[in-house]
Amino acid sequence: MQSPLLSKLIRLFGALTLASVYSAQAAAEKPNFVFIIADDMSYETLGAAGMLDIDTPHLDSMVEAGTSFTHAYNMGAWGGAVCAASRTMLNNGRFLWQAQESTKPAIENKQMWGQRMQQAGYQTYFAGKWHVPHATPVSLFNVTKNIRQGMPKQTPAGYNRPKSPEDYAEGWKPWETKYGGFWEGGKHWSEVLADDSSEFLTTAAKEDKPFFMYLAFNAPHDPRQAPKEYIDRYPLDRIKLPKNVLGQYPYADKICGLTLRDEKLMPYPRTEYAIKVHRQEYFALITHMDDQIGRILEAVKSSGKADNTYIVFTADHGLAVGHHGLSGKQNMYDHSVRVPFLVVGPGVKAGAQIDTPIYLQDVTATSIDLAGAPDESIDFKSLMPLLRGETTQHYDSIYGAYMNRQRMITKGDWKLISYPTAGVERLFNLKKDPNEMDDLAQNPEYASKLEEMRTALTTLSTELNDPLTQESSPKRVKKRKK
Repeated sequence: MQSPLLSKLIRLFGALTLASVYSAQAAAEKPNFVFIIADDMSYETLGAAGMLDIDTPHLDSMVEAGTSFTHAYNMGAWGGAVCAASRTMLNNGRFLWQAQESTKPAIENKQMWGQRMQQAGYQTYFAGKWHVPHATPVSLFNVTKNIRQGMPKQTPAGYNRPKSPEDYAEGWKPWETKYGGFWEGGKHWSEVLADDSSEFLTTAAKEDKPFFMYLAFNAPHDPRQAPKEYIDRYPLDRIKLPKNVLGQYPYADKICGLTLRDEKLMPYPRTEYAIKVHRQEYFALITHMDDQIGRILEAVKSSGKADNTYIVFTADHGLAVGHHGLSGKQNMYDHSVRVPFLVVGPGVKAGAQIDTPIYLQDVTATSIDLAGAPDESIDFKSLMPLLRGETTQHYDSIYGAYMNRQRMITKGDWKLISYPTAGVERLFNLKKDPNEMDDLAQNPEYASKLEEMRTALTTLSTELNDPLTQESSPKRVKKRKK
């Protein structure tokens, strides 16, 4: 006859064994996540989007295999390094002005993205560009490799170029390894990330736990360096100038500054030659990155776990590279605030397109939702209701900000850009004017629409705890420069 103590131990052991079985089953049912993010990649730079003559066959295959969000936005930045704000929001799940203050508390409360996924039972991996102030991925992910804290080092020779074909012939060239940057360490950083990703996936395939991978390219950020064969794929006669090209943006000195690092990459005034060379290098680096993404996609397939894996590709913001006479991302035009956003995975409709506006950081809430650990402390929204076709509604309007110098609201077909320090407003009908060239702010026919958008921006700014009080009024707005 068993003693009461022995019976209790047997029951306890049985319960623990059963619990571990259920736990293993639950882990097996959870989907895996591969999150791939680029740096400085505009929404227009996908070949499948049909806007530019650019080669991105592997990303195009994701478009075919999954769902594309055509209007994915970054909310903005509190400083010139827009990626730092974008990636901070991504990792702590808070809207712009809350994110600026919440990284340290989020780490302490185990609320950073990698920590949340670990708590949900995931084996977590990180490699590539980080750039989140006051945080290090080593303490937030189970496995890390080749962490790049910021951009590849630029050199003086990489600025204010090229002034002419002769200047180009004698100056900085993207394939020359002597300039370091992406070539620092002896192997192009995009190729290193693909190596690390494949290694992670080989290991993860053998794990019982579901996996979460955060794979962050530095490309196509400057210095835009790629092997010469990729540059050669884009002869200058293949490159078309943007329709909204300008020699210099009329408010550049007020909204970001002519001496801003990104704006100093190209000479002033912007010339057709310089813009084409920079876009050549931009496209080449994107195509080179696309080939590395192809290696990652193949590694997912080879892992044997593709059927239960969500793959998301996006970027932390876009880039001008000649649009509106601008070079960088420190502006509120779509070429700089909109990014690609592709989702492939179980139950995701193939070849589908969703035009509902989202924030790119919604991926954080989405992954946590699918991991079975939703958290109300995350400001962003899960995309699953959109992906499942349960709704077409998400955010009423989209907000954008850059320091105290720029504000933006996109609502329906309309966009209002406000430059508080310059006393200027710009109003665009995005449906009729997708290149944002026809400013309607001074047109009396649109006075009521302008006032409507001002009110909407003020309301949204208040909701988001914007530190800058919006006080735009007709009396305060200067006459637009010609």
